[in-house]
Amino acid sequence: MINIRVDVVLPCLNEAQALPWILDRMPVGYRAIVVDNGSTDGSAALARSLGARVVHESRRGFGAAAHAGLLAATAPIVAFCDADASMDPRDLPLVVDPIGADEADLVLGRRRPTTRNAWPPHARLANTYLSWRLRRITGVNIHDLGPMRAARREPLLALDLLDRRSGYPLEMFLGAAAANWRIREVDTGYAPRVGRSKVTGTVRGTLTAIKDMSALLRTDRRTPAAVNTFSIRNEARS
Repeated sequence: MINIRVDVVLPCLNEAQALPWILDRMPVGYRAIVVDNGSTDGSAALARSLGARVVHESRRGFGAAAHAGLLAATAPIVAFCDADASMDPRDLPLVVDPIGADEADLVLGRRRPTTRNAWPPHARLANTYLSWRLRRITGVNIHDLGPMRAARREPLLALDLLDRRSGYPLEMFLGAAAANWRIREVDTGYAPRVGRSKVTGTVRGTLTAIKDMSALLRTDRRTPAAVNTFSIRNEARS
């Protein structure tokens, strides 16, 4: 029997084209939790047939799906990864191993495009600006708020994240910085996604993400100690 030491949360909305590739590359000891967020292409049934655990989340939104996966996880370490084949699950140990070795509390995958078309210019520009602002606010040397990340399950739950839209990854980072977590960034490959993009691949999706994240950044917090949880939660509700 395989010992499951990492649960991998895969928010999913119509990713049937990509799921076989994703699930086939899951490392040994890593369990895929596919969180179906209202798919109409049979993603949930396909994922189940391929051996993944499937969780259903009716509330639309990346954060809603990601948090449902976190709540369903039972392994000591939880990783997050997009289900669109833009990131290779075989890179997951890059973000997980420093957690297992107690060298970091939160590890973020810094996206390194594998082709010229992997990361649209508008999305890359928005990420560059956000990363610059986060460095100023928290003092953490971050360059990408990427979707591949890992942390221990219980401390993640203790952050009591509230955002259920595109601001979820940012709220996780801000909460970790406020709690003085050891945050590390590692390089991970980034390829063109399979299927239709819903967020950063479109200008509209990027603008929605910027709007959601801006709600968490209205106050110019310059140090981790200044990122108090009360302020973050109030902004997440706005």
